[in-house]
Amino acid sequence: MIVVYINRICWLIGLVLLQVLVLNNVSLGGLATPFLYIYFILKFSTHTSRNELMLWAFLIGLLVDVFSDTPGMNAAATVFAAFSCPLFLRFFSPRDNLEDFTSSIQSLGFTPFLKYAGVIVLLHHTMLFIVESFSFYALHLLLLRIVTSTLLTLLCILALEGIRKR
Repeated sequence: MIVVYINRICWLIGLVLLQVLVLNNVSLGGLATPFLYIYFILKFSTHTSRNELMLWAFLIGLLVDVFSDTPGMNAAATVFAAFSCPLFLRFFSPRDNLEDFTSSIQSLGFTPFLKYAGVIVLLHHTMLFIVESFSFYALHLLLLRIVTSTLLTLLCILALEGIRKR
């Protein structure tokens, strides 16, 4: 059990450092920014309780907030995404699968994993950008930022899944 927590802490530190030092400085056209730290939440196993998942989500969101100087926006969006994860994981996982598994392309298949990750990332980005803008004044720009950032984040998640598979 301690090995699982050490592994999670290493992933948490690595993804926070990657997000804060590299990915926060990436902006495609001023619209799309990848938020790869959400991958941390996607990789929890099915037997993890919702409370534990939300606690880890709050921790990674808070760390990104502290180092990015964003007051609670990432923490709120990540906890919202973590709250939704078990529901959508049950929805996209195979019906006959009753065993404990971690969501990945190998365990779910490419299309169900892409749907699951896409929904969670879309929820996260919608919450994050709505809290960030705190207005619906430029709704078309807000929607464009949500969609482009979601697509860029999903591309990064698929690349990371491809690297982890090997």
